[in-house]
Amino acid sequence: MVNCCGLVTDKNEPVPLKSVEVEVKVQGHVATVSSTLLYVNGEERPLEAVFVFPLPGECALCHFSAKLGDTEVVAKLQDKQTAREEYDDALSSGHQAFLLEESDQSPDVFQLNVGSLPPGESAAITLVYISELAMQADDALRFCLPAVLNPRYTPQDMDSSKMATVTSVPAGVVPYTLALSAHLSSPQPVSKVESNCPLEPLEYLNPDKTEAKVSLCSGHMFDRDVELLLYYQDAHKPTAIVEAGQDSAEPASLMRDPVVMLSCYPEFPAAVTSTLASCGEFIFVVDRSGSMDYSMHSGKDAQMRIDSAKDTLLLLLKSLPMGCYFNIYGFGSRFEHFFPKSVEYNQKTMDDAFGKVKGMRADMGGTEILQPLKHIYSQPCIPNHPRQLFIFTDGEVGNTKHVLDLVKLHVNSHRCFSFGIGEGASTALIMGLAKEGSGHAQFITGTERMQPKVMQSLRYALQPTVRDISVEWNLPDGVSVTTLSPPLKVLFHGQRALLYAQLKGESTGNPEGSVTIQYSLLEETVKNQLSFCLKPTGDTGVSLHRLGARALIRSLEMEERAGGPEAKAVREKLLQLSLQSGVSCTHTAFIAIHKASGQTVQGPLLHRIVPTPGLFLKPMGPPVGRPLALGRTVSLCSPPPMSEMCRTRKNASSMKSRFMAPPVGYTEYRALRRCSGDMPQMANQAPLEKVKEKKTTLSKPDKLGAIFQAFTRVFGKKSTAIDSKSACDELDDEFSSDVVQGKDM
Repeated sequence: MVNCCGLVTDKNEPVPLKSVEVEVKVQGHVATVSSTLLYVNGEERPLEAVFVFPLPGECALCHFSAKLGDTEVVAKLQDKQTAREEYDDALSSGHQAFLLEESDQSPDVFQLNVGSLPPGESAAITLVYISELAMQADDALRFCLPAVLNPRYTPQDMDSSKMATVTSVPAGVVPYTLALSAHLSSPQPVSKVESNCPLEPLEYLNPDKTEAKVSLCSGHMFDRDVELLLYYQDAHKPTAIVEAGQDSAEPASLMRDPVVMLSCYPEFPAAVTSTLASCGEFIFVVDRSGSMDYSMHSGKDAQMRIDSAKDTLLLLLKSLPMGCYFNIYGFGSRFEHFFPKSVEYNQKTMDDAFGKVKGMRADMGGTEILQPLKHIYSQPCIPNHPRQLFIFTDGEVGNTKHVLDLVKLHVNSHRCFSFGIGEGASTALIMGLAKEGSGHAQFITGTERMQPKVMQSLRYALQPTVRDISVEWNLPDGVSVTTLSPPLKVLFHGQRALLYAQLKGESTGNPEGSVTIQYSLLEETVKNQLSFCLKPTGDTGVSLHRLGARALIRSLEMEERAGGPEAKAVREKLLQLSLQSGVSCTHTAFIAIHKASGQTVQGPLLHRIVPTPGLFLKPMGPPVGRPLALGRTVSLCSPPPMSEMCRTRKNASSMKSRFMAPPVGYTEYRALRRCSGDMPQMANQAPLEKVKEKKTTLSKPDKLGAIFQAFTRVFGKKSTAIDSKSACDELDDEFSSDVVQGKDM
């Protein structure tokens, strides 16, 4: 008998994850984050726990370890397929194993497997990642700990077996705790720290206020991402930090040589900044999928996501210059546009657009963003009116990499400005759209900071396009440079530009170097220069090396996806860089094995899926595609015996991804349950359209008949139930049976 004391899911099954403790060390513009997850097996049999969770899309994941009692096992980074096989072999041999890997489709989703945790034992899992802090409109540096991972929609033409199952529970009922503390260190004094979550008072650690610490108040409800806004004095001061390499690393490798990180703030001539463009084609693309019909957060006064997107769009429309051109697209499972082609912005077209925007609803099903983008890119650009694309979405798509590849393909014809709407928006998608589209990204999570963010993006869009960007290094004899960052494609006045570079060779003379960024702006050539010392100051660690490696890894991943005769060579280079730097990529995974008793586990392991906080649990429109997530807290069946699992996982044709896919029919199944009246209706929750009509208009006998008809349509046979309750029971039994038997309903 299973002991269900302590933390349990809504299926009354114990949750092995008990707590998450996060330590953040901020040095200037870089944060090193150490998260420790405590797992405890309170059951009577060994178990395997699976946890799918978010991380920042551009972070460098560089460490993974497990502490079992007094024994610490540090994971190795390996080829992903090899790591999976070693994990399965370890479990089948009776050892404890831990596997951490990145989703194949989105770099901000990871899966952690804790395997063969014996009864009554605990494991403390620690993972470390490094990330840059984004600069905000009010000069704050933004640190964000993703705490919310909403289910993501799988487009109809994608193989859902490659997608990560986001196993969500409503925010506020997550059965584990979060503690967070941050230590801040900067050359400039720390002015203040703000947050969207309650904080303990800021504590300064030295008289000049260049070091401080702050902690999250206890009782975080996982109803929002944890955001820290750090304010430094003289935040716009250009800086250069040189980091020494590791003596133990391979000679002439990235990890052996010094790395420099440059933070530049381009200053445009006053004549340019005082005059904004009065021309341009502004195309606004608004997510109208079902998930936009949810609140921004779980607070009492929370605005609906679609309403926030509309308010943001209306503010932009009011601020456009007369004489420009514009159009507005809405998308879901399909897309539509206000005008057949972009129209001139005047009082009449603005009033027409205002009326249509106010009538927009989140009623277009799934989140198919590729099709409207393809349609926009197929339209000819308007001469002398540079195209500016503004995208508003909650970021809940499963084909993130495909979307970014498309934007990059058309980067020479437009700039892309993205807005992540609501808590849990995909950082990989929102930041990636702006990066590949030479624009700027903003996250809108409430009304209090919306206007400055919106107006900043519009100012950037109205700035003249910077062309012919070049970076010139002036270094002493004997020293050369290899740039790790992708080429600079966009510069905005006063907005930070980060550059990473590997310094090779040595100089016995002048220890100074400089870099010059040159570009064309209107008819003028502009130069910005930054000087720096080549010698590292003190023990700086290897954080910058890993961020530089991550920048190069992302570029190589995109180059590999582009295909061509060099794709295989690019993959090998990517794999070698990941293993050498210790930074995970799409082809590698962390694996740790603890060889304990070595006694083979008899029978299948208990399988426990740890729920991730999500802001909603409902189907996202009609099932034209398959949803990425079940929206439930735990799988409906036990896994097959270990020997069978290992055989299946090692089969190359079926091993494209370990990330679990939801069974087909789940969305309609839940709609039937709600229609029966047995499942509670959530706020703003809508079942399938046909079922919804019958739910609101039919009498009880007719409604039951409608359930039976739908039952036949889903399961291919007639129901034998005689009343609503037994119909629900039969639905549960039939659905569970199909999952256990592996049927595709």
